[in-house]
Amino acid sequence: MSLTISPGARNALEGWIDHIRALDGAADNTLTAYHTDVLGFLAFMAGHLGGAQGRAALARVSIRDMRSWMAHERSTGTGARSLARKLSAVKGFYRWLSERDGFDATAVLSTRSPKFTKKLPRPLAEDAARAVIETAGLQSTTGWVNARDMAVVTLLYGCGLRISEALSLTGADAPLPGVLRISGKGGKERLVPVLPAARDAVTAYLAACPHPQAPDAPLFRGVRGGALNPRQLQKTVEAARLQLGLPASATPHAMRHSFATHLLNAGGDLRAIQELLGHASLSTTQAYTAVDTARLMEVYDKAHPRA
Repeated sequence: MSLTISPGARNALEGWIDHIRALDGAADNTLTAYHTDVLGFLAFMAGHLGGAQGRAALARVSIRDMRSWMAHERSTGTGARSLARKLSAVKGFYRWLSERDGFDATAVLSTRSPKFTKKLPRPLAEDAARAVIETAGLQSTTGWVNARDMAVVTLLYGCGLRISEALSLTGADAPLPGVLRISGKGGKERLVPVLPAARDAVTAYLAACPHPQAPDAPLFRGVRGGALNPRQLQKTVEAARLQLGLPASATPHAMRHSFATHLLNAGGDLRAIQELLGHASLSTTQAYTAVDTARLMEVYDKAHPRA
């Protein structure tokens, strides 16, 4: 793919990625996704326009060219949601490039994103969330591994952490304080209260873990002593949900969704929950209220069947 892209275009892409990394503090996974999406766009334009295109040629991309790219993406099986994400990355690249090269990027920036239905979070019921925690702690024949998995899943549910946030904790965070300072997406920091149950679960894990703890070492270790791979925890939760007969949506991330939904059900303030979750926009947090509303409407419909 890189052979069809001019050095100028490739350098522009690297410059944009460096800019985002330095100023926005985007996560490595996000930067990789942006790079892949824009690289694919540049490769298509090279073929579409008849050869490797330099920075000057990128400024001449038209609305028709954009439509051709989007049609190509859809023809390869790219869904509306994924295409919208790719278009967002391309627009971000063009905003940066047009400011530096002094051209009008209206053709790209005015391209309409495909419509798609946003998937609402699918939280677990409170008893199901507790069952997942307990069952996750029964999947290994090694006692300390069970204690570890139970501790991590408890943090996801009890503190609303992302799996990456829980696994980024180090020995310096132990024993867990009453309030954790978490660095989330984009390097945004937030303070998260730690429930006694979560603190006790981590304490039990540390007491059983055979690997020595150090302030700069990962808090949660793999069997060989390295950092715990998130995929391993996903497999543990998957095994637990299969044993419990829960749907495929019962993932580690669903524990975080459940944390938010159960707080809302208990009368929690939406903006306070936004802070706890580390959402940049309140609209993201509001998705959890839609879940609750949908459930209420289902109950209402059952209680008042239409004739």
